[in-house]
Amino acid sequence: MPREKRDFDAIVVGSGPNGLAAAILMQQNGLSVLLIEGKSQIGGGLRTAELTLPGFKHDICSAIHPLAAASPFFKTLPLAAHGLNYIYPEVDAAHPLEHGNPAVLCRSIDATAHQLGADEEAYKSLMLSVTKNWSLIDTDVLGPLHFPKHPLAMASFGFNAIKPATLMANKFKTKQAKALLAGMAAHSMQPLTNIATSAIALVLLAAGHLQGWPVPQGGSNSIANALAAHFTSLGGHIQTDTYIKSLDQLPSAHAVLFDITPKQLLQIAGHKFSALYKWQLERYRYGVGVYKVDWALSDPIPFSSETCRKAGTVHIGNTLNEIRDAEKQTWSGKHPDKPFVLLAQQSLFDDTRAPQGKHTAWAYCHVPGGSTKDMTAAIEKQVERYAPGFRDIILAKHTMDTVQMEEYNPNYIGGDINGGVIDIGQLFTRPALRYSPYQTSQKGLYICSASTPPGGGVHGMCGYYAAKKALKDIFDINVPGL
Repeated sequence: MPREKRDFDAIVVGSGPNGLAAAILMQQNGLSVLLIEGKSQIGGGLRTAELTLPGFKHDICSAIHPLAAASPFFKTLPLAAHGLNYIYPEVDAAHPLEHGNPAVLCRSIDATAHQLGADEEAYKSLMLSVTKNWSLIDTDVLGPLHFPKHPLAMASFGFNAIKPATLMANKFKTKQAKALLAGMAAHSMQPLTNIATSAIALVLLAAGHLQGWPVPQGGSNSIANALAAHFTSLGGHIQTDTYIKSLDQLPSAHAVLFDITPKQLLQIAGHKFSALYKWQLERYRYGVGVYKVDWALSDPIPFSSETCRKAGTVHIGNTLNEIRDAEKQTWSGKHPDKPFVLLAQQSLFDDTRAPQGKHTAWAYCHVPGGSTKDMTAAIEKQVERYAPGFRDIILAKHTMDTVQMEEYNPNYIGGDINGGVIDIGQLFTRPALRYSPYQTSQKGLYICSASTPPGGGVHGMCGYYAAKKALKDIFDINVPGL
């Protein structure tokens, strides 16, 4: 039966990586798709700007992209043909320690393990198992809860992934191995004693060994620009400077996918939802926020460790215990004196980021949601701890607290860049407990943001799975698995 004529077959609201992925998949399947962005520039967390001084390009949100390079969907797209070029640092990530050699994530499992001394064999055993099976489980790990295609491989991964990071650390003896795991797990933005905090650590480590932790040349906006260029090359339409507050603002369409969190979705379409679905969305939990600093520098960061001077990413938090305590304090509403700092130094590898001979650096720490406390001094003190003289090379700086982060991107509720807490209670049931987390209670309306599985990160898989569901429901199009 022919469908009633509409302005577009589908509309996607929000042009973050998930919105772009959803729009591309629907356009690939012969639909007419409109992508709407509230800002003047597409990309959501994939934007780059001169925040400090002329010629210094800073990634406003995301900076290093292991999940973009490892994304099962993005890998199917001709993004290099649309100008995306990944640069791979010599060292993916380094984790300096106050006493002793740093922990290091290299592309090679053997090289990474060798630097862990007494934990060499334990690390190799753990990561060889994950990486060997990754191609069998990647779409299951980075997707909604369902029966896996390869149950034994998924069970092997899940046995370790379900553990709290503090328990997983018992596999290791050295402070280097424990710290490496803790730094990875802290990306989950929750206490390391929580169930399943090992999952994000294993995913990030596996991505490093299989794909690396690359820097997109020119800035994170290069990823968004390549995705958008591919979308429009397929015939898709993009409309910017249109902030959607009501369904009445939208042209007619058979399906609308929202790359937004439950809070905004309720404001826009709550009147269309069932009482139960509204109740579930209203109970959705947002997590801790971030405080971010960008620096224009006269020289590279003078890390004491040569390895840290070669790393694209540096995790600054010292030992497992120190990171555990800092993340616990943040979760409890406190501001740690020694916050865990995630730092990127893209200009070491991408000379388009700063004027010749100069450099940029990007860093953030976790803070209680909604915090307006200035954490600049605490962050800089942490960097100086491992790079004496760091403060002397700062030419200019730009800061964003949680309120400013949310003003920049309304999806960052209270500064939460993960679209909501990714603990065991919201890992697969985000944003509500339903047969499909991407369906709302109103036919034709879907949510495709990081508030759906698999959660935060630049991978586009939330958008991919939401679009796949909408294609089947509304257009009777079955998309083969990746």
